[in-house]
Amino acid sequence: MVELVPGVAALETEMRAWRHDLHAHPETAFEEHRTGDVVAEKLASFGLEVHRGLGGTGVVGVLRNGDGPAVALRADMDALHIHEETNVPHRSRHPGRMHACGHDGHTTMLLGAARCLAENPTFRGTLAFIFQPAEENEGGGRAMVEQGLFEKFPVDAVYGMHNWPGLEVGRVALRPGPMMAAFDTFELTLTGKGTHAAMPHLGSDAVVAAAQIVGAFQTIPSRNVHPVDAAVVSVTQFHAGDTWNVIPQQVVMRGTTRTFRAEVQDLVERRMREIATAIAGAYGIEAHLRYERRYPATVNTAVETERARAAAARVVGDAAIDPDPMPSMGAEDFAFMLNERPGCYVWLGAGPADGGRNLHSPHYDFNDAILAIGASYWVRLAETVLPKDAA
Repeated sequence: MVELVPGVAALETEMRAWRHDLHAHPETAFEEHRTGDVVAEKLASFGLEVHRGLGGTGVVGVLRNGDGPAVALRADMDALHIHEETNVPHRSRHPGRMHACGHDGHTTMLLGAARCLAENPTFRGTLAFIFQPAEENEGGGRAMVEQGLFEKFPVDAVYGMHNWPGLEVGRVALRPGPMMAAFDTFELTLTGKGTHAAMPHLGSDAVVAAAQIVGAFQTIPSRNVHPVDAAVVSVTQFHAGDTWNVIPQQVVMRGTTRTFRAEVQDLVERRMREIATAIAGAYGIEAHLRYERRYPATVNTAVETERARAAAARVVGDAAIDPDPMPSMGAEDFAFMLNERPGCYVWLGAGPADGGRNLHSPHYDFNDAILAIGASYWVRLAETVLPKDAA
């Protein structure tokens, strides 16, 4: 049985309007100018200190209520380069951009919590409300951290949340340890000797070498990584040639890897280099691998996870909490903040993943039914991690 914070419940209709406005005006990585303006204007109207500029378009609102600990709550603001295919009245007004991951809802829930807490600050201490740009692929969390987020806003812990299609509305999932995987990308360029397709003996076929490498890469998770660890190596692009009767000189392959532990991440990169070099060499091909480490794994700390669980239980009840979900091989740049401060990242149930509600689908629309649940969680979390105001 969900128990909403009364002040949040009173804001539910208004929060829906905020969310629909943000959804209709999606902005992608580091371009969240209008979104930042909306967030900053609302935070100022709630009476918070407003700071802008970290990560380019990031916004931080600060709510102080006497001396005490300091805690950060974070939401992401950016949209995706996806053409929206919903028919909702608030669908994207910007072709090729849409809120297909629910960051419009995340921003709205944190704004609702900020307003409720500003109107009734029952805690003692400081809350920093972080509205982060560029979570999708471009590392806005890293940019904020590198530009001094926690030096400018020193906090004892940081917390994040994501809506989760496939998890029932009114449920929360969290676990200590890895929650989301590290996200790396790679580009492998194979250069051989092009020739007429009818005379392959006169060239060095980079396509044949590349085909062997694609299959060999799959042996890294199955034969090099310890069976109790997890790893994914996915080739997602394969570019070679432009006609029927020419063996091309060059092949370019791109893709992503996912891991949870740094040791496994190192192993995957090393084995990819060894395999590519050895197979290419056997075919008389030159191999060049560019491997980029994008996001570290999102790893929750034990104490903060228990505090988040206790806060969530006040909203959805103990029975509605999954304390040990299977970690996701998806990635989240909230990891950069967790690398600097202890904290916890939770999944908030968004209902069935079918019917276009799956993340990154052109048919996705955030489930408004969970806005008040998420905002209530943020309020209860602030009350849980900060001491009660004696006044």
